[in-house]
Amino acid sequence: MAATVLRASEANARTEAGRPAEASAAAVPVRRAEPARTDSELQRYANLDRLLHAFQARLTASISPAAVQAARMDWWAHFLNAPGLQLALAQKAAVDAFRLGLYVLRAATGQDGEPFALGTDHDRRFAAPQWRSFPFNVMAEGFLAVQSWWDAATNALRGPTRQHIRQMAFMRRQILDMLAPSNFPWTNPEVIERTIAEQGRNLVRGFEYYFDDLERWLTGRPPAGTEAWRVGENLAITRGSVIYRNELMELIQYAPSTERVRPEPILIVPAWIMKYYVLDLRPENSLVKYLVDQGHTVFCISWKNPEAKDRETSLDDYRRLGVEKALDVIEAVTGQRKVHACGYCLGGTLLAIAVAKLARDSDDRVASMTLLAAQTDFSEAGELMLFIDENELAYLEDMMWDQGYLDTSQMAGAFQMLRSADLIWSRMVRQYLLGEREPMTDLMAWNADGTRMPARMHSQYLRDLFLDNRLSRGRYAVEGRPVALTDIRCPIFAVGTETDHIAPWQSVYKIRLLTDTEVTFVLTSGGHNAGIVSPPTRTDRRHRITTMAADEAYSPPDLWAVQAPVRQGSWWPAWQAWLAERSGPPVPPPPMGAPEKGYPELLPAPGCYVLQP
Repeated sequence: MAATVLRASEANARTEAGRPAEASAAAVPVRRAEPARTDSELQRYANLDRLLHAFQARLTASISPAAVQAARMDWWAHFLNAPGLQLALAQKAAVDAFRLGLYVLRAATGQDGEPFALGTDHDRRFAAPQWRSFPFNVMAEGFLAVQSWWDAATNALRGPTRQHIRQMAFMRRQILDMLAPSNFPWTNPEVIERTIAEQGRNLVRGFEYYFDDLERWLTGRPPAGTEAWRVGENLAITRGSVIYRNELMELIQYAPSTERVRPEPILIVPAWIMKYYVLDLRPENSLVKYLVDQGHTVFCISWKNPEAKDRETSLDDYRRLGVEKALDVIEAVTGQRKVHACGYCLGGTLLAIAVAKLARDSDDRVASMTLLAAQTDFSEAGELMLFIDENELAYLEDMMWDQGYLDTSQMAGAFQMLRSADLIWSRMVRQYLLGEREPMTDLMAWNADGTRMPARMHSQYLRDLFLDNRLSRGRYAVEGRPVALTDIRCPIFAVGTETDHIAPWQSVYKIRLLTDTEVTFVLTSGGHNAGIVSPPTRTDRRHRITTMAADEAYSPPDLWAVQAPVRQGSWWPAWQAWLAERSGPPVPPPPMGAPEKGYPELLPAPGCYVLQP
């Protein structure tokens, strides 16, 4: 071997000295390298992997097995190397077992045992009075003790990444929620009592509901009860017309209901992860109708439900063909340059990007910006960030590469698992064991009317905003140049909801840190959707509201929540008054559309895009 190397070196030297290389080749056998595989060959193998991942994603609720396994290995590696924690957990288990034994003795003899875990009153699954009788009180306390032990085992461990700790807590919660004694007919006193009282008819009804739901799921039909709610008949019936349509959206102009209106129209930008009519349900709880009746000219975007052919639609397309085109049309129709812009959820994030871009380019068309449960900083984006890492994004991208979009049904499972005790198991107990079919409300029917998201757009959204958090860091580029939220100078009205697990209100509140303008922040009761759909007739609602000047000292969210006074009722009147204060005196309403400018009334609201399955 050494001689061969030496001869090769000599041959190279002769070649470099100007002698023919062929001479050395005859003396020294040269081992020719195998031709490198072409990019197309590598891509074929990579596509095989992507197909496999796309198939797996349909079986795993779109959660990457690699992400799950990484969290488990990180946790177990640190747990096995933590003898102190192991001893502490063993001691806790022994103490809890002893206290549970005492509780069993007292409960069995009819004494009032003091709950030693969280207590059944603290868990909605065990809130019914039947859970306070023996032996069901013991089952509940034993389950809560095990849950408490696993909480300590998961969260007290030092070393694993914060993301992996949260993922392990999530997975542990799924297992425990599934094994809760409330989920089984023979350990749930409410089910036993109902079964005896109805001689089993509740279980018969439950079986009927189960097989009906199964058949609907297998055939792709919507949930039971949605048939009573129809878009254009008893939902989304505020009078208006579609005055513009392109390949991405329809723009709806609503007809005035007052003799005079505020001169500055309102543009509503909904999220394309949902259909727009969440803001125009029944007349009794339609935010659109409320604004129209208060003397505002309202325009609303209705997004197209994308298909596989729309896979290359980008996030920038939504800004350009959606928000900015709508502003152009509104100015042409109304003759008004100033517009109050309102964005909901993902639509609010898009609106913030668009307004920052307009501000960067010295375009002052937006008179005010309202963000409803919309985030601009994703560093604390709630439980939806649980599995948003490179593993999960690659997994989702493979699934979207295969089908061209992400379907709402592929997101619904992950959303439900975030609150599995309430949204999955308690609902199953109520319907299939107690035999109670939950009435279908308008909001529930809208929630079942899902949409899809284009592959390219959703990948950009998850990577640029969720994973890299580019917008809040001034690194999100529009048309080749970054935009900065600090360029926004129009006043901002931001709404967060108390129990929002999609856009936590503390994250929505961060708009105060990211902008140098007046911010009015509202914290309202309710969740991501129910807190926004909050008509003045809802007397059970409450909200906090304060206005913070641009030069006012920053107050952190938890301190703000303590200091802001609580007001009873809906936040809608407060927002309408805020808009009116920043609008001109009432004028005659503008015409519906502008045929002479190429914007005729195409068809009555709600249009055709919202009806796409």
